Amino acid sequence: MSLVHYAHPEVLVDTQWVAEHLSNSQVRLVEVDMDATAYDSGHIQGAVFWNAFTTILQLNYRMNFDKVALEGLLARSGITNDTTVIIYGDHNASAPFLFWFLKVFGHKDVRVMNGGRKKWIREGRPLVSETPTIKATTYRVQEPDPSIRALQEQVQGAIGKFDRVLVDVRTPQEYCGELFIMKPPEGAERAGHIPGAVHIAYESALNEDETFKSAEELSALYSSKGITPDKEAITYCAFGGRSAHTWFVLKYLLGYQNVRNYDGSWNEWGSLPDTPVEAFAAETKPTAVQLGTHQ
Repeated sequence: MSLVHYAHPEVLVDTQWVAEHLSNSQVRLVEVDMDATAYDSGHIQGAVFWNAFTTILQLNYRMNFDKVALEGLLARSGITNDTTVIIYGDHNASAPFLFWFLKVFGHKDVRVMNGGRKKWIREGRPLVSETPTIKATTYRVQEPDPSIRALQEQVQGAIGKFDRVLVDVRTPQEYCGELFIMKPPEGAERAGHIPGAVHIAYESALNEDETFKSAEELSALYSSKGITPDKEAITYCAFGGRSAHTWFVLKYLLGYQNVRNYDGSWNEWGSLPDTPVEAFAAETKPTAVQLGTHQ
């Protein structure tokens, strides 16, 4: 698959490119996952490991926007402000999630390895078990970029607007209200989706081998759901990770100019007492809009 049809093909690298740059001191590989099991069993030579739950998320599953903490993480990882950071993971949403996070803080050269760890392994490429020795650097993060984040009040203001589109990228069960944060609703939890949100699972952008579909396929996919370049798009999921994947696709692969990721996502929206929630069973029309209720 040619990358030339993407709006920003430079943000993707293939496994061969990574293999050819393993000894490049200006390149740092970062493997990101929810735990270190896969990394410890074998990783790409020179890759450092970042645990998404302890480096990007806080205990309440909200993003950790502590600049000092991020500067320390990047410095310990041997990353400078000029380093080319290549991200990959075992889960197909993890690399675009970290890409978005680093872009919030203004890192210039971040790229995603297309197909991730699974593609590297399928191709029979080597893994190593030893943790690399890293020389610490000095890193200075920029102020967070508000243009690629959506806050709760911005999401609220987008409901019902013809020039804006809310994109729910979770599973159909989460969208319909059968699941709350990937589990059955309990007690006062309100499951469902933001009223008017279009549902399109983030995995829809991927081929069977978990590489990204062509620009032509992606354009047809999203435009068929009314997600077009002339609208402001706000993506959301449960914690902001899967929605960062769709944000990456819309902004960098398709070149949409106005795309924001709602990193609070359902973790915030569904827990607030007065946010509107719409829920209905699969293959049916909406039956009601819950306005701040716990029905």
